[in-house]
Amino acid sequence: MVVRSLSKVIKARYEKGVLKPLERLELREGEEVEIVLEEDIIEFARRIRAFVRAQEEPSELLSRERDRF
Repeated sequence: MVVRSLSKVIKARYEKGVLKPLERLELREGEEVEIVLEEDIIEFARRIRAFVRAQEEPSELLSRERDRF
């Protein structure tokens, strides 16, 4: 099995249910890519803190966070 992988970070905007790249991509028509969504750790911690303050059940919190991605 040959594994070929090259990572490139690009910015995109989410509009009407579609991610739109903010720069030209050198891709062939029909080519598939894998998208990894990352979140700022500080913002994530703030949301966790807000959920804890609301005394939400941990299972509900984890379920909602899983659904975001």
